[in-house]
Amino acid sequence: MTTFAEKIIRWQKRDGRHDLPWQNTRDPYRIWVSEIMLQQTQVGAVIDYYARFMKRFPTLQSLAETPIDDVMPYWAGLGYYARARNLHKTAVQIQAEFGGAFPTQYEDVWSLPGIGRSTAAAICAFAYGQPRPILDGNVKRVFARYFGVAGDVRTKAVEDKMWLIAEREKPRKNIEAYIQGQMDLGATLCARNTPKCLLCPLKDSCVAHLDGLTDALPQRTPKKTVPHRTTKMLVMLNANEVYIERRPPTGIWGGLYSLPEIALDIDVADTIQKKFSSTINLATAIQSLPIIEHGFSHYTLTIYPVKISIAKRRLQAGEPGSMWLNLDDITTAALPAPVKKILLAL
Repeated sequence: MTTFAEKIIRWQKRDGRHDLPWQNTRDPYRIWVSEIMLQQTQVGAVIDYYARFMKRFPTLQSLAETPIDDVMPYWAGLGYYARARNLHKTAVQIQAEFGGAFPTQYEDVWSLPGIGRSTAAAICAFAYGQPRPILDGNVKRVFARYFGVAGDVRTKAVEDKMWLIAEREKPRKNIEAYIQGQMDLGATLCARNTPKCLLCPLKDSCVAHLDGLTDALPQRTPKKTVPHRTTKMLVMLNANEVYIERRPPTGIWGGLYSLPEIALDIDVADTIQKKFSSTINLATAIQSLPIIEHGFSHYTLTIYPVKISIAKRRLQAGEPGSMWLNLDDITTAALPAPVKKILLAL
């Protein structure tokens, strides 16, 4: 066992995290769900979602047998919704191809939708004790600083170099503590900003700490200008119900319900008359609501909500995939976070 691995394992057993809801289990289903939720999402944001998800879908079979429309409400607000669609798709595939049993072979796990090399390794390590290395954002940061790896960690050349390090350093025993330790260290001590180097078990041999390069490693690529977009959302209310539409299965908020949208220069009253004539008989008042700012990973969005009070409406929603949602059901509906924010403020 290398000195690096030995120090990581010793520290994790003593000071690492041991009481997260997906720990202390060998159930590959529970581990898989947690690993998918944790992709590009911090632990603190995942815990409550994980608890609700596992209560509703306690087994792989229960997830596979539930329509995707009934799965999405349990992911709404967590973001990166392709993860939820892939989770459901994978559950169905495991039912069909593996008899409902989560595969035990690393290559089979890696082949499943939404599971990459590092995620497959983490699942196989935590569920089966297989000595596989991982390389997520936290581990890349630890490697860059400890081993003095220069260059942009997002480039293939640097990532390939780090995979070689990951393979070289992985221990054959205590792989679970080793992997969890890398994650814990990167999340708690070796943070991106203001790392707690004096508490780190690796400080005596960390290149970045010894050479004063903690702020320089990992190398940060200059931020690109983030595009900005705008939209106008129509909050059409009739009594205690609001009109919502299902978004396309791919793209931002794919598969979720949302409010109808129009461009800022489009007239609301004209849109109501032309697009929703089969749904609405009479709109009595139009009122602008507070503006909402929402950020995505690759652009920012400014939402201009417009409240439309509907005096009369037809019994059914007008377009396929549309419905009238009772305002009492907002918190449990499959709605994007900013849409819930708009509706809950009414």
